[in-house]
Amino acid sequence: MRAATERAISAAFSALRPDWTARITPASLRADAFAGLTGATLVLPQGVAFAAIAGLPPEYGFYTAMITPVVAALTGSSWHAVSGPTTAISALVFGALAGSLAPGSPQFISAAIALALMVGVIQLALGLARMGVLVDFVSHSVMTGFVTGAAILIALSQLDKALGIDLPRPEALGEFTLALAERLPETDWRALLVAGTALGIGLGVRKLNPALPNYLIALFAATILGLLLGGEAAGLATIGTIEGVLPGFALPDVTLQTLRDHGSAAFAIALVGLLEAMSVSRAIALKSGQAIDGNREFVAQGLSNIAGSLFRCYPGSASFTRSGVNYDSGAQTPLSAIFAALFLFLILLLVAPWFAYVPIPAMAGVILLVAIRLVNLAEIRHILTTSPEETAIAAVTFGAALLIDLEFAIYAGVLLSLALFLKKTSQPFVGVGAPDPDTPTRMFKNAAENNLAECPQLLISRLDGPLYFGSVEHVRRAFRRFEIDRPGQKHMIFIVKGIGEIDMPGADLLIEEAARRHRNGGSFHLQTKTPRTISKLARFKVMKALTRERIHLSKRDAIAEVFPLLDPQVCATCPVRIFAECPRAPDVAE
Repeated sequence: MRAATERAISAAFSALRPDWTARITPASLRADAFAGLTGATLVLPQGVAFAAIAGLPPEYGFYTAMITPVVAALTGSSWHAVSGPTTAISALVFGALAGSLAPGSPQFISAAIALALMVGVIQLALGLARMGVLVDFVSHSVMTGFVTGAAILIALSQLDKALGIDLPRPEALGEFTLALAERLPETDWRALLVAGTALGIGLGVRKLNPALPNYLIALFAATILGLLLGGEAAGLATIGTIEGVLPGFALPDVTLQTLRDHGSAAFAIALVGLLEAMSVSRAIALKSGQAIDGNREFVAQGLSNIAGSLFRCYPGSASFTRSGVNYDSGAQTPLSAIFAALFLFLILLLVAPWFAYVPIPAMAGVILLVAIRLVNLAEIRHILTTSPEETAIAAVTFGAALLIDLEFAIYAGVLLSLALFLKKTSQPFVGVGAPDPDTPTRMFKNAAENNLAECPQLLISRLDGPLYFGSVEHVRRAFRRFEIDRPGQKHMIFIVKGIGEIDMPGADLLIEEAARRHRNGGSFHLQTKTPRTISKLARFKVMKALTRERIHLSKRDAIAEVFPLLDPQVCATCPVRIFAECPRAPDVAE
């Protein structure tokens, strides 16, 4: 067993060898270098903004933007996805830690780095266990509600900095709202002007030319304005000096208490990070035509967060913005992400001292810009107008994010999604069919919807959905309704080719119904031609209980088998004559 496990792990890591080295040419290197430089200019303001969202000093955003993408690029399957700090992960980190630790404190920083290790181990374990399907349980509606809630919390968290007033944390929404209303008259017009300038210029640049680095331009313009207004001397607080450009090696401080305190948050962050990574990789693969290996992406994200935790990084994932810019800038291989990390380091060597002059309100304006871009009004409108179930999922996730916390919101949305899914599968459609005489082949259709006549002795019913323990009672109730509403239809053909899945309780129901109809002087037949369903019917002893003569590959065969069992006296007076065999039945005149 141990040897088999070791071989499986060895094979998994062997599969991580880069498969894109053959694509490297002088031309691809030039393209990757240009894409990397573009990405570095984009992540420069993002690193500061995302670190602020996470409650960390700016340098930790840069560390995560330099280490995480290199490891993810070398081990992942996507040629264009770029990992690093992201808005959603940053918001989750803040939400997980800010309740018990002071943001920006040494303890907070240590816990954020420990989270990166915990998240990485979870992601790596899921990847090695080939659990890529797990992210499918976080539906698009859950993510829409979560991201929208996170965007509002992020925006609210920056109002004190943008207005120059003291406010409580926005997680206590009622207290925050009262404090905002009370202290709004104390707004510092300089802070408001600087933050508004950053926000307005960022929105304007993006509208005029989306290709320009709107975050960087907005931050630069607002910083110049802050200096013209007097900077720190005029009461405009600044970001301060960046402690170190290059991250040093240090083991994360993970204890049993850390695992107990933040284990649940680590799993939620790991899940959201994997979902982001898969969504980004798949979205770009649709453009590039590349095949994506989901399990390899899981392993790559895990390794990148583990490696990042050793170099003072907080959890990261693939970034929609930076990955899209990377692809649009002409990146050919994952070397573009590595170039971006190198260029970021070189740029920081030059500009790091200047961050000491960046006003905090300017940074707040940029973060407000990030929050606004997170809200996808078109997607929200689409959910609201198309599906009540998805609307409920998004609304519950959104409400939980605002009123409880972001971590709980993910779990609440997933649980509601599963509950609604189980409700849907537990109530499969059980319909009644009949042949349509107006079609050349007498196609079987839903009798009620198409106002079709039915045989007074034979019921033909179809199940669309799984027949498992959760749906057995629903189907049993349908059988009892048939018995009450159609007492003359003692014979039944049950079409199960669309069931998909059947388990032992479902099989027992079929055997029970067959015995019940036999006792009442009728018969029970199954129709399916799906080999997998037939195999399960045999394994659960349904074929033995019904006998092979009661299980048919087509409706025609089933009707031909049942027809001789019908009462000829009823057939003689029947005006319907819907089956091909009916003309051979005795006529009332005879």
